[in-house]
Amino acid sequence: MAGREEIFETVDEEGRVTGKAPRSECHRNPGLIHRAVHVFVLDGAGRIYLQKRAGNKDIQPGRWDTSVGGHLAPGESYEEGAAREMEEELGLAGDLRFLYRYLWRTNRESELVETYLFETDLTPVPDPGEIEEGRFFTVADLRTLGAIGDRAEGEDFTPNLREEISRLRA
Repeated sequence: MAGREEIFETVDEEGRVTGKAPRSECHRNPGLIHRAVHVFVLDGAGRIYLQKRAGNKDIQPGRWDTSVGGHLAPGESYEEGAAREMEEELGLAGDLRFLYRYLWRTNRESELVETYLFETDLTPVPDPGEIEEGRFFTVADLRTLGAIGDRAEGEDFTPNLREEISRLRA
């Protein structure tokens, strides 16, 4: 399977499968909605673990993002995909709590995203092939660094993360 491109299910705005397309096509055609999952990992002190995306990523390389983020395999449920991605990216497993679903559109891609919460006192072990760096942030850290607040425009953070943090705070 090495070298073969991932195939994503394409969906409508309600999540009904409409077809399949290669990753490269989904990541350059915002008319093709594909499914994605995010997980926020929180520790006992209420800090949020964020990952700095690897520099070789085709979308938002080298920027801070949600604790876990990934795409679903064809036929995989959102919760199954979230659990798989959390294990692959951070070596963590456990009960996930559903937070919300939303449609994320950019000039490059469209994703139907479900976001989950995972609370733990375990230390995440990031996969270096996926994640350049990972660490816990306090709300004050995120405000100071420009991820949240009136001027939430910190270039070190993905626009999607800033949107997600505003949803978490609401």
